[in-house]
Amino acid sequence: DDAEIILNPSGKFVQGGPDADTGLTGRKLMVDSYGTFAPHGGGAFSGKDATKVDRSGAYMARYIAKNMVAAHLANRCQVTLAYAIGEKDPVMVDVNTFGTGICEDDCLSAAVRKAYDLTPAGIIKQLNLLNPMYSRTAAGGHFGREDFPWENVEHMSDLAAYIV
Repeated sequence: DDAEIILNPSGKFVQGGPDADTGLTGRKLMVDSYGTFAPHGGGAFSGKDATKVDRSGAYMARYIAKNMVAAHLANRCQVTLAYAIGEKDPVMVDVNTFGTGICEDDCLSAAVRKAYDLTPAGIIKQLNLLNPMYSRTAAGGHFGREDFPWENVEHMSDLAAYIV
């Protein structure tokens, strides 16, 4: 009864596939991210600006997961954010702690929604994504290097305060 069905909220969809969604480099996310270890939507990071949730959403999911583990809310964590074109808030926030969380995963997902502004503008502000840094991702990748803001471990109490 509480299901919401969203059909093409941004209007007419005329171009899809690799031509429309590979970014500047022509690489899809499989190349730019963890390979097959972490599931993702497909799109691309490289060549897309921070307003595109293909890129900024992945960075924010990484940031939240790292902070959740650093705050000892879980020993292992995967955060998944899903967006619909034309909708500013994510249509799904999923936390999977693989059974290592201090509460059920649904509890942590609800805390994430409350603790963080997950709109593109909120993510850009939180991670300072307007700062020119993206050329460094071309060599060495997007993840696992402490010089990127989405790799920072901070604001851990912000998330913990929302766990009920």
